[in-house]
Amino acid sequence: MSQKKFWFGKKKQVDSQSDLTEDNIPRHVAIIMDGNGRWARRRGLPRVAGHHSGMKNVKKITIAADDIGVEILTLYAFSTENWKRPQDEVDYLMSLPQEFFPLEIEELIEKNVRIRMTGWKEGVPGHTLEAVENAIERTKHNTGLILNFAFNYGSRKEMTEAMRAMVRDVQLGKLKPEDITEEEYSNRLQTSGLPDPDLLIRTSGELRISNFMLWQLAYTELWFTDLYWPEFSENHFFEAIREYQNRVRRYGGL
Repeated sequence: MSQKKFWFGKKKQVDSQSDLTEDNIPRHVAIIMDGNGRWARRRGLPRVAGHHSGMKNVKKITIAADDIGVEILTLYAFSTENWKRPQDEVDYLMSLPQEFFPLEIEELIEKNVRIRMTGWKEGVPGHTLEAVENAIERTKHNTGLILNFAFNYGSRKEMTEAMRAMVRDVQLGKLKPEDITEEEYSNRLQTSGLPDPDLLIRTSGELRISNFMLWQLAYTELWFTDLYWPEFSENHFFEAIREYQNRVRRYGGL
């Protein structure tokens, strides 16, 4: 028997197995895309094959998020700690934007997706930055889902630099110590202008945050899965959203 479908939000067709409700879609979903190397090793493949498969999964999950009305999708693509990996693996990871964006940019533009990067440009090869910045430029006028790549990003560095910026402003007389607020601090983070994530998904079975958005995740709902990122499908994404919708967010209240 064929499965029923229903329509909501952006008037897209969604599998009824997801049991999603229109009025409780997370505005901002963040994903730690983990397990590419282990996925490849289990198949007797080199680690870079896992990263290639993981890259192809980005578009599928982006489209799934857009279809149900998610406004911002942040993907942890490369951390400040990932530079410690073998040089050949780092080099391959740095080549992925050059492969991904030329293949997918036209469809992303058609779907009104806007590309954003959170992280530091310092140390990133020129060819990598060129691919990312070109995608950002070509999509800067789009008004749909924000696809935010956390690339060369680490939360402790982000928080340290934000504190330094505040100290400098105090020293220059631009800010009084008594005027330091959570909002002032948040405005100096890499994610300034974005709401905090409502839901964090981490694949691969690891139960940790790994220096990712430590400030921003204060009240984020966390969802973990043993699946490796290349095998994390649209239906798994909907499963995470359904679990989110079944939770009550109290923010410290009753």
